[in-house]
Amino acid sequence: MDHHHSPTNLGTVVSVRGSVVDIRFENQLPPIYSLLRTEPDARMAIEVLSHLDPHRVRGIALTPTQGLARGMIVNDTGGPLTAPVGKGILSRMFDVFGRPIDRQPPPSDLQYRSVHRAPPPLGRRSTKSEIFETGIKVIDVLMPLERGGKAGLFGGAGVGKTVLLTEMIHNMIGHHQGVSIFCGIGERCREGEELYRDMKNAGVLQNMVMVFGQMNEPPGSRFRVGHAALTMAEYFRDDEHRDVLLLIDNIFRFIQAGSEVSGLMGQMPSRLGYQPTMGTELARLEERIANTDTGAITSIQAVYVPADDFTDPAAVHTFSHLSASIVLSRKRASEGLYPAIDPLQSSSKMATPGTIGERHYRIAQDVRRTLAQYAELKDIIAMLGLEQLSPEDRQVVARARRLERFLTQPFFTTEQFSGINGTLVSRKDALDGCERILQDEFKDYPEHALYMIGGIEDVRETAKTGAQTI
Repeated sequence: MDHHHSPTNLGTVVSVRGSVVDIRFENQLPPIYSLLRTEPDARMAIEVLSHLDPHRVRGIALTPTQGLARGMIVNDTGGPLTAPVGKGILSRMFDVFGRPIDRQPPPSDLQYRSVHRAPPPLGRRSTKSEIFETGIKVIDVLMPLERGGKAGLFGGAGVGKTVLLTEMIHNMIGHHQGVSIFCGIGERCREGEELYRDMKNAGVLQNMVMVFGQMNEPPGSRFRVGHAALTMAEYFRDDEHRDVLLLIDNIFRFIQAGSEVSGLMGQMPSRLGYQPTMGTELARLEERIANTDTGAITSIQAVYVPADDFTDPAAVHTFSHLSASIVLSRKRASEGLYPAIDPLQSSSKMATPGTIGERHYRIAQDVRRTLAQYAELKDIIAMLGLEQLSPEDRQVVARARRLERFLTQPFFTTEQFSGINGTLVSRKDALDGCERILQDEFKDYPEHALYMIGGIEDVRETAKTGAQTI
């Protein structure tokens, strides 16, 4: 795995404090980011993060440090931490060192590349804004994603986050012939296993790679797993010229791991206890997510914010990189409106007339306005009943309720539970449907006829059968 160069450059451990290890080298200092391994078994790995003086380096252990002691000998591997790349990584699950953790035989025909790579130079980046169509109506109409951009996915447990991500992976394959990479940071082992099973059952595993840095692993490995996943993503973008969907769950844990590492390295925290380098560390990772002339890495990053405090520095730094936010709502989930995305809280920087076009912009604004008016009228309806509303307001309610139902969608990846066939709806069809509802074309159809359908043409089918009720 590691490329040993000779003569070997050996060092001696002089101190161990938590995950921070200081090592003395007599001959030459290994460069920053060098990977060091303990002798003779290479069981423990340490990454060099700073040079203390001409003879000493300070590193962070990427493996548990039990049993690591002063006087132990370490060997400079002569290179940085590497990640496996190649066709053989598809449908596999790896740890931060690129070792398979899915109990399958080791993949063959791989190359190893450094996890520390520079972002693509500006000259190779694509400057035009393109939409990344997901085939999911509510996203494509109200918060269109940017190809090569970054969307934040907000929402706690149990509101359908994994289902939404699985569906996007499914549509990425069907729609863009792309590859998906799932990067789990600070997850529980159980979640990784469940996700692997879910992906397998949903039939999307063959076009994805999973990389995990689990909660029980030292902060150094949770901090690096994002870099390993990006190296894999860059391979598919740059060598195979494919589009990549990179899912990071959860980006906040990357920042947390960075702050643990920084605290251990003895850097003084800045305000609110975060590392002074948080902005640059996050930027170093985020800037690699981009589209070039050969392909794009589009990312969706789950953000769990501490105590829902969106002014937390971690949240603020993350937001500055995002081009769209998708907010999941427990209330919508409880009403059976899946995907349970809150259309009024979610937004996208792409939603400007210049990017999505005048017509799409107009329809999206009308949909938002109608839903916002309905939200305001709900209080009156709750107190006085629908009858007390003016005819105009009643029309708004009727439109809003039909839009809400039209913006639900049966997913391919949940067919086995719902018994309803999944649908992939083009942005054009989704816009047509919204526009026709806004023009009251379906006011004589029952609301339930618009629930869990694909394109608006399906209304006539459900109206005939009347099978689905809400």
